[in-house]
Amino acid sequence: MKVLKDILYKVSLTSTMGDMEREVNGIVFDSRKVEAGSAFVAVAGTQVDGHEFIAAALEKGATVIVCEKLPEAIQEEITYVQVVDSAKALGIIASNFFDNPSEKIKVVAVTGTNGKTTTVTLLHQLFVAMGYSTGLLSTVENKINEVVIPATHTTPDAVSVQALLRKMVDQGCTHCFMEASSHAIVQERIAGLKLAGAVFTNITHDHLDYHGTFDEYIKAKKKLFDELSKDAFALVNGDDKRGMVMLQNCKAVHQTFALKSAADFKGKIISNTLEGLELEINNKLIWFRMIGAFNAYNLLGVLGVAVLLGEDEDEVLRMLSGIRGAKGRFDRIAIGGIIAIVDYAHTPDALDNVLKTINGVRNGNEQLITVVGCGGNRDKTKRPVMAKIAVSESTKAIFTSDNPRFEEPMDILRDMQAGIGPTDLRKTLTIEDRREAIKTAVMLSKKGDIILIAGKGHEDYQDIKGVKHHFDDAEVVTEILEQMTEN
Repeated sequence: MKVLKDILYKVSLTSTMGDMEREVNGIVFDSRKVEAGSAFVAVAGTQVDGHEFIAAALEKGATVIVCEKLPEAIQEEITYVQVVDSAKALGIIASNFFDNPSEKIKVVAVTGTNGKTTTVTLLHQLFVAMGYSTGLLSTVENKINEVVIPATHTTPDAVSVQALLRKMVDQGCTHCFMEASSHAIVQERIAGLKLAGAVFTNITHDHLDYHGTFDEYIKAKKKLFDELSKDAFALVNGDDKRGMVMLQNCKAVHQTFALKSAADFKGKIISNTLEGLELEINNKLIWFRMIGAFNAYNLLGVLGVAVLLGEDEDEVLRMLSGIRGAKGRFDRIAIGGIIAIVDYAHTPDALDNVLKTINGVRNGNEQLITVVGCGGNRDKTKRPVMAKIAVSESTKAIFTSDNPRFEEPMDILRDMQAGIGPTDLRKTLTIEDRREAIKTAVMLSKKGDIILIAGKGHEDYQDIKGVKHHFDDAEVVTEILEQMTEN
């Protein structure tokens, strides 16, 4: 139980009505989850406005209503708290309710179009390997030490974030590494957090269905850095032209990492193969199990965070050289002389990076067959772009279903086909069924060939009409390759 006036500390209030000494036993923003004695925070979300469910929350036993607009019918026995911004208030109230856990653990947030999951996963693996009790909040999974908690969003809701951090603190965690998506930043899901630092990986065309314009997308990322305190650090990719934008008006300590330009954490690629990556960092040659220039950036970002958190650079590099990275990010499966690579690449830039990485280490005699789709109910403008990239960078491209959600798969595939010129049509196949598409890619391959299966990575499902059907790209391609080898 918490006293209401205490959990409102630092919240921008407009007015209050009722007993401010009232005890609160929970913070809720979904009226269906209200229990007797709860404080219901009415947040205007992307789909529904919580203000429309105040009456429902009261019926279920809420005794405190936090809102931007007071309801017309005021009940004397209820306490009403009018705030400037309900979404932001939710994060601050949740932080206070859970005794401000982010003040007791070093939390680092990573944002950017690509590389967030790999960066936070590497950081988690690194700090666990160095003996720290460490938390992780990512797209793939949430972890408290080695206990996995399934993830439903890139960044959980504000109450869940604070509850997870509280558990981490209670279980002795000293660090937490988390993804901060542009959606989560705008929706104030990380409000109330005290960050030890923030990392910017890169920014490319993505989520314009939500943000509307590229400028708004950039502003969403920048908001994370604008709100850092002066005792935090801001680490950005110096080779991305938006990196310096993130640092404008940022009070935190400014740091950069880069491969091409001068930086605080500078690297140079010496060799890049399908077996690994050799980098020169501060006159030291280090071999890593990971592949590609994009992973060189991820590794430099991880190094920067670790050093800024007080770790020894040589020890960090030694530990990083043995780490494999996140599931579904350039996962390499070699069976019967055929190499299959499963990767989460679901944006034009990510797909281009992965394909260019593969082409950079090919000998040119083998085929590169790309299996790719695009998600439904998401930014349609990237569909023809991704199709064009797949065709231009591959021997053959097979377009297939990804997560169609509530769209018809063939409508998505037709949008992709619109990006292909008549001369390239011969290099493409369109197979709606994803398993059949992967099977076809295997059947078209011979020893030495490479198959890229892009778009879903770590996901073990297909989202079709609101139902998640089990589907794991790595599992499927392994099964088909093994069957072919046996035959």
